[in-house]
Order: sequence, then C-alpha cells, then structure tokens
Amino acid sequence: MTITMQNLERLNLAEMQEFIEGSGRVDFIADGREAVYGFIERVLKAQPYRRLSKGQKGVVRRFLVKVTGLSRAQVTRLIAGWRRTRRVKVKAPCRRRFARRYTDQDIVLLATVDAAHEDLSGPAVRRILEREYAFFGNADYQRLAGISVSHIYNLRGSEAYRDQRVWVHHTQARQVSIGERCKPDPQGRPGYLRVDTVHQGNQDGKPGLYHINAVDTVTQWQVVGCVETISERHLLPVLEAMLHQFPFRILGFHYDNGSEFLNRQVAKLLNKLLAEFTKSRAYRTTDNALVEGKNGAVVRKHIGYGAIDAQHAEAFQKFYTAYFNPYLNYHRPCGFATVKVLARGKRKRTYPAKDYRTPYEELVSLPDWEQYLKEGITAALLDRQARRMSDTEAAQRMQRVKLALLKKCRGMK
Repeated sequence: MTITMQNLERLNLAEMQEFIEGSGRVDFIADGREAVYGFIERVLKAQPYRRLSKGQKGVVRRFLVKVTGLSRAQVTRLIAGWRRTRRVKVKAPCRRRFARRYTDQDIVLLATVDAAHEDLSGPAVRRILEREYAFFGNADYQRLAGISVSHIYNLRGSEAYRDQRVWVHHTQARQVSIGERCKPDPQGRPGYLRVDTVHQGNQDGKPGLYHINAVDTVTQWQVVGCVETISERHLLPVLEAMLHQFPFRILGFHYDNGSEFLNRQVAKLLNKLLAEFTKSRAYRTTDNALVEGKNGAVVRKHIGYGAIDAQHAEAFQKFYTAYFNPYLNYHRPCGFATVKVLARGKRKRTYPAKDYRTPYEELVSLPDWEQYLKEGITAALLDRQARRMSDTEAAQRMQRVKLALLKKCRGMK
C-alpha cells in the first residue's frame, strides 16, 4: 500500500487499519506541538469520529498513536477535549505563583532612595519609606511604607533592582590611636559631644584637607566641618561655627586625646560654654566609638578616600553647613541600641527596626526636651526645618551639590 504522508488525514478506516497492521516505521515530522494537535483535529473531523462505532473509534485512536508518537493516554485525553469543544489546542500552563505586592515602579523608587541615601541599612531605609508616606504624604510610597526589612533585601537582589543600579564598595579599615582619660556620663541629656578628625589624604607630597566630626552621644545629632589644617588658626573658627549649629546647649566635649584639641585655645572656648573637657581612656576603645563609626558610615561613605587639596576646605565647609548637616539630622535615620544586661553581667545591644529614628526625632522624644535648647531656638523652628522637604528630596538635593563639588575638587571632566 502506498500512502502520501501529506494527506494522512484523508485516509478511510480500511486504509487506517492496513496502516496500523503494517510493520514499517513511521516518522511524522511536524513543526511544533501546535502542528501535531492540528493534525489530530483534522483527522477527527474528517471521519467523523462521533458517529463511529466503538471498534472504529479504536482504529482511529491507534492510528493517531502510531503516526504522532504520542501515548495512548495522551491521545485519549485530546480526543475527549475535542468532543467537548471541537478543538484540539495546547493548554496554557497554570503554575502556582504568589501574588505580587510590589511593582517594578516600587523597585525603581527603592533604588532611587538607596542611591540618594548611599545604601543605608534595611531598618533605616524602611523608616525612610514609612516617613515619606506617613510624615510627608507622598502617595508614591504607599505600598513601600509597609514593607518589611527582610523584603527590602529581597528586592535589592532582584533583576529589576540590578537593572537600576550596581553598587560595589569594599570597606577599608582605619587605625585610630586612642589615649586615656575618662568616659563622660550624659545621663540621658543631649549636649555631650564626641569629636574626631578625618584626614583626606596626601597627594603629590601635599597634605589634603581635614574633616571635623562631632556627634552628640544621646541623640546622635551630627555636625561635620572642614579645615585646611588642624592648626589653631584654622581649627578654632570652624569648631566654633560647628558648636553653633547644635540646637541644644553644649555640656561636654570628648575626644581621643589628639593634639589638635589638646591646647589652651580649645579649652578656653569650652570654658566659655561651661562644658566638660574629657579624653578617652587607655585600652577602652569604646569611649569614642560612636564618632569613629560615624567617620566611616558618614564621612568616608559620602566623601570617599581620594585625596582632596586643602584649598577646597572652605567650599566643603559651606556644603556641610547648608546641605549635609541638615540632611544628617532631619532626614537620615540612625539606629539606637536597646541594651539588655544578661545574667552574667554582659551587656547585649540589639537594634530593632522600630528604634531607627532621625536625630531630630530622637531629640523630641526625650522628656522635657525643650529645656535643653539654646536661647533663640524653639520647637516650632526645628519642626519647620524638619518639614521643609521629604527625606529623599533632601538627600537628592545634597547628592547633586556633593557630586558637583567632588567633580570640581578632583578635576574630573
């Protein structure tokens, strides 16, 4: 018997029976599963299948099994579907998936916040997202306002997030010499400062500028300044301007025994403020750990490690005063530790997500906090400053000015 393979669907039942009983091998070539299903549909319509007897239906079924190479069970299922709908079509896959809560637009928004705030920790970013919606009323952050800390890290690892930004940075350690004196005890009162200097390196034998970093022990209110050198001539005016930026009275001044602060002029300045003047103790590296952590997490993170000529110190001082310090204190959440004393006396610190607040939020949460404010500084004045713009708007404004300044100072094109 001679069969034209292009016309297999036109065979009658006798020819199908003879084809089945033949011992020859059949290779049915079809362009995809849709073509195979189309062939089966044409065969069933050509017979017609519904009016055949049980034996005749078996002939058609065995014929389709031999020609298509499908299993008997699969052909039976396809025929049952054809009897219901008169169609043999590919069934779309139905896979179980979790409902997607955060859209690609939300991931882009998260990447924008991370870029503006220089990749803060998950709890701090969650606090910013919550404030953007609840405090500043930005409707774009409605879904992200309720995101968990763990899911922030999940979204950061997603392909949509990586399409927006790639961040690679290796932490660089800095050895800091710490001397000996005593540790201040603020007893929950703001105004006890931890102070340190950060050198911006040397280039071509010329020393770079110096950053002065001052952090309040209780509220983590932070003021950064910049000087050409750490001599008294340059240091004292900047230090006085930095102390003026704190909204509360200065009650203590603690440093790591560096010679730049150990002089009569600085002591005279602090005596005018009636502030304690203390130095770190030997072998107690935690005495000044707060400001040392801020050196890396704030100054080095934003300014970097590359050398910057001392002639740009005045430009950096203006940038810190106008943009950077307001951002740090009103818009950048900090972690405040919950200290638990264990059975054997060990002190364990934890940082719950609910304990991430801006320094301004921490200040206003203190009992009778207004009594610590300087003369002329009111609660209404600080509140207006905090509400002038949202956290991310302040960060983006600061970033634009910072990048332009770094580009100018480092001679980038």
